[in-house]
Amino acid sequence: MTSVSDFLLFISLQHVFISGVLSASFTLTNNCTYTVWPGVYPQTKEPLSPTGFVLQRGESKTLSIPNSWSGTFWGRTHCTVDPLGNFVCGTGDCESGKLECTQTGGEPVTLVEFSLNGFSDPDFYDVSLVDGFNLPVLVVPQGGNGSCRSTGCVEDLNVACPSELRVPVEGGNEIMACRSACQTFGGPQHCCGRIYGTNCTTTSYSNFFKEACPRAYNNQFDATDTTFRCASTAYVITFCPTIGSEKPSNAPKELPLVNNTMVSVDGHDASHALPRFQHGQLLVLAVAVLGASWPLPLF
Repeated sequence: MTSVSDFLLFISLQHVFISGVLSASFTLTNNCTYTVWPGVYPQTKEPLSPTGFVLQRGESKTLSIPNSWSGTFWGRTHCTVDPLGNFVCGTGDCESGKLECTQTGGEPVTLVEFSLNGFSDPDFYDVSLVDGFNLPVLVVPQGGNGSCRSTGCVEDLNVACPSELRVPVEGGNEIMACRSACQTFGGPQHCCGRIYGTNCTTTSYSNFFKEACPRAYNNQFDATDTTFRCASTAYVITFCPTIGSEKPSNAPKELPLVNNTMVSVDGHDASHALPRFQHGQLLVLAVAVLGASWPLPLF
C-alpha cells in the first residue's frame, strides 16, 4: 500500500522532470595564453545566468544548464571598456555594451552550438565555422550514451587565414580573426545554405576551413560528419585545447581532428602555417574520440 509520503515524493519527482529542473554541467576552460571572455546565448526561453564572464589564462568556470535548453557558446577576445564605459570586444562581441550578452557573438566567431533534449534522449552539438573563426575550441562529453565523441577546431586558423579574410588587430600586425567568405564577399557561391538555399559550390575558401578542421561544421549541407549526438550530463569546452598525439586502438574510423596533409589556399601550401597547439539550426563541431577516451586522436 502506497503511503502518503511516497505519493508526495512521486508528485515532487514528477514536478522536477516536468519543470526541467534537472540540468547538464558545462565546464568552460581557458587554455589560451591570453584572456578570453566567454559568451552564452540561449535560443530557448529557459533563463540562464551568467551569459558572459571572464576567464583569465588557466581559469575554468562551470555552468548548470537546464535540460531542453538550446543555445550557443563562444569566446570573445581583445575586450576592453571604451571611453563611454561600454564593454566591447575585438572578436565575438555581442553588442550589449556589458559583460553579459543578449545575443550571439558577431562574425567572425567560432561557435559551439548545443540542443539539450534531457533525460534519455540525446543532445545534439557541433562546432561551427559558418560565421568564420576567432579562436580554437574543443568540446568533450564526459561519459554518456550515443555518439559521444569530442569535436572542435583545434588549429589556429588565424595564422594561415587567406589575406582577404583576415581581421587584424587595430594598429597592429596581429591577426585576431578569420572571416567567412560569405561575410567577406556575399553571394550564392559563398553563402551556402543561407538565403541562397542549395545554390552554392565548393571554393578555395570553404576548402581552407574544411581541410584544416575536417570535423567543423562548414555550411547547412555539411552536417553528416560534423553533428554529434550524446545523452550526457556533463561537457567540457576548452579554448585553445591541448591535443594528445596518440590514437586509441579501439577508436572508430572517422574524420580527423586536424589534417596533416597540405592545406591549399589558392594554390599555395599553407600547411606550414598551421601550428599544433600545445596548448538557426543547432549543429556543433567535433574532435574525434569515444566517450572519455584519452588522449584525443589526431588522425
